Amino acid sequence: MDLGLTGRTAVVTGASKGIGLAVVRAFVAEGVHVIAGARSSSSALDELVAAGTVEVVALDLSDPDGPGRLIASTDTRIDILVNNVGLATARTNGFLSVTDEQWVTSLNLNLLAAVRACRAVLPGMIGAGGGAIVNVASVNAYLPDPAVIDYSVAKAGLANFAKSLSKEVGPAGVRVNSVNPGPVETALWLGDGGIASTVSGATGLSREEVQSGAVAEAATRRFTTPEEVADLVVFLASDRAANITGAGFAIDGGLVQSL
Repeated sequence: MDLGLTGRTAVVTGASKGIGLAVVRAFVAEGVHVIAGARSSSSALDELVAAGTVEVVALDLSDPDGPGRLIASTDTRIDILVNNVGLATARTNGFLSVTDEQWVTSLNLNLLAAVRACRAVLPGMIGAGGGAIVNVASVNAYLPDPAVIDYSVAKAGLANFAKSLSKEVGPAGVRVNSVNPGPVETALWLGDGGIASTVSGATGLSREEVQSGAVAEAATRRFTTPEEVADLVVFLASDRAANITGAGFAIDGGLVQSL
């Protein structure tokens, strides 16, 4: 299926690894020029830069001016914005252990970075007659989990933000949607210091037991791959999804039980 994206420009946040890197690669495969925002580059991103298809802008997206500086880094019309940057930390000692500083860090990266990026990109999109914004939220937006309480709250806000914003900017030709992954095969879950290892250390379960438990209620009994998330993101950014806006799409192997 030709998604008709050749020649367009996309900004992707949190682009150096995991879902963000997979999204960058998927866009490149569709002929999209990508501006990749991340705290630092990675060897995988550097390979794409060398091929001439990607620009990397190194900056801290949790800084209040970070998202705006990312958008302002190019004079090219931005057709697509993917708000992917995020962070989840397992709160194994419960709600009372989560400090104000940790709440602010989580809200800044998981919610406000997207708000700020949208604020910066929308004048150009509206002026050009349209654009597509895809927020990478989480099933925790509607499956609140005390083990990631601040992350769950921030992702619920992100999903609500996308729905609310879509109503305002839809008449101007800008679409805003959310992708809500369940557990994904990334360092956030599976790496050293990730959720699985943190929970393992706190409970005495092995990492494998934690990982199996995370998807035990999913119909497919497995983690989603970053590439599967990326394929959905790229489709939603394309004209094949021209009348889809204000929607949220779970990609979780059937983990969410509700209709």
